[in-house]
Amino acid sequence: MAGVPDRVLPTTHASLAHGVPPAARATIFVLSVAGGISVGPKEGRTLVFGRNRPEVHVCVGEDDPRVSREHGVLEHRGGRWWIRNTGRLPIRLPGARLLFAEEEPVPLDEGYTPVFVRGSSHREHLLELFVTGADGERPVARHRDATQQPVLWRLDDEERLVLVVLGQRYLLHEHRPQPLSWRQAADQLAELQPDAGWTPKRVEHAVTAIRTRMSKGGVPGLTREEVGEPVGNALNDNLIRELVLSTTLVPPDLELLGD
Repeated sequence: MAGVPDRVLPTTHASLAHGVPPAARATIFVLSVAGGISVGPKEGRTLVFGRNRPEVHVCVGEDDPRVSREHGVLEHRGGRWWIRNTGRLPIRLPGARLLFAEEEPVPLDEGYTPVFVRGSSHREHLLELFVTGADGERPVARHRDATQQPVLWRLDDEERLVLVVLGQRYLLHEHRPQPLSWRQAADQLAELQPDAGWTPKRVEHAVTAIRTRMSKGGVPGLTREEVGEPVGNALNDNLIRELVLSTTLVPPDLELLGD
């Protein structure tokens, strides 16, 4: 087993985001529910994580046979830490990026990175990674700071109604929701507002205008150029997800649909 840990982290750390002591630049801290370690940077140094506690540096999912005995490797080269998958199932990185076995390693940014290893019965095992920056310090605790509010997108009453109709499956917490089609949305809007002249084209134009505005405001994944062909429902799916995650749309908005 390559690489010797410099320090063993106590298992009582709730999270690396606020459990990292000062350390040299590019020190990596690795933590799971079974414990963790920290090591300094050294060219060629490797850390192994997986289910087989006696043979890995950090144990992940030791009671879950879907997790490989050696599921992944963290390696230091070229002045950076990289993560590589050596297991059977993919590793989920931030941004829903899946890292498969035999793919090229992915570099880790400075700071905190959560990594998920999927197991059996819908379980996901968390591996927390933290790479120190130039100052060697962890983020400063801000217990008393005011909570930062999410960026809410401004919508007029008509736009909100259209989006609630289009994205109602997301607000209803359906499994793997998809936006309604233009026709489905237009038909429901016509029921809600019989005299408003709703058609599929009018719904499409209204939603396209919102996507364009939000894309100019910095939201990715709302244009055909970004998504690529075939587009399918991707543009509206990305739109609704952004509106829900930002709390611009929330489940109580379903009251606009009546009974």
